[in-house]
Amino acid sequence: MAPNARAQKVHDDLFPGYVSTLAVTDPELIEFFDNFAFDEVLRESSLDVRTRLMVQLASMIASQALREYRVMAGAALIAGVTPVEIKEIVYQAVPYVGMAKVYDFLHATNELLQERGVQLPLPAQATTTPETRAEKGLALQTQLVGEEGMQKRLTSTPADQRHIDRFLAANCFGDHVSRGGIDLPTRELLTFSMLISLGGCEPQAKGHVAANLRVGNTRAALIDVVTQLLPFIGYPRTLNALRAIDEIVPFTSA
Repeated sequence: MAPNARAQKVHDDLFPGYVSTLAVTDPELIEFFDNFAFDEVLRESSLDVRTRLMVQLASMIASQALREYRVMAGAALIAGVTPVEIKEIVYQAVPYVGMAKVYDFLHATNELLQERGVQLPLPAQATTTPETRAEKGLALQTQLVGEEGMQKRLTSTPADQRHIDRFLAANCFGDHVSRGGIDLPTRELLTFSMLISLGGCEPQAKGHVAANLRVGNTRAALIDVVTQLLPFIGYPRTLNALRAIDEIVPFTSA
């Protein structure tokens, strides 16, 4: 009992020399999981392997799948995802997932990179300073949310919550989303992947469907991302993600 030839090749390319203990203890499960995740699902994808692995890493952080993340991060390095890109995925997770959940992933990433001979710290990727983070963060947030959405937010936020809006602009967008190392369209795919993997973030997921469209990502690209996350996040969160996409950018047959 073993995965089919295509699934086995994809597995071997990503994890050369790696033999899962589950293939010994749970061969039936591994057969149909690998056939699904590494063959059937891939047949529906036009994502390049680097982008696919990056959104899966983002999803695994949000899902708190530390052991799977570490294995997949090693595969990402083999596939050409750079150390800077992997570290930026972890940094991007902090404002969306929270430092308490990201902490162990940061250490796991550092350990993996050091095992591969990568010298830390990596080159700095910040594009703002303490003096510019608020202004530049607000400009980036407005680019992603849209002028109308920002005006609505600014006028509807209760006075005792406005400090959260300031934090959102300066910290989330100014400190994190504005960073280099990963382009903005890819960052938006990462954010979307985290939100749909967290669950319970459907309003934010819809907001970032719209943000993805503003930076040039398409409905097809978003559905592709959801499809590639399906084996790892399950059907309920997948269906919630598809509903969020449908509500913002409905399917047209034309």
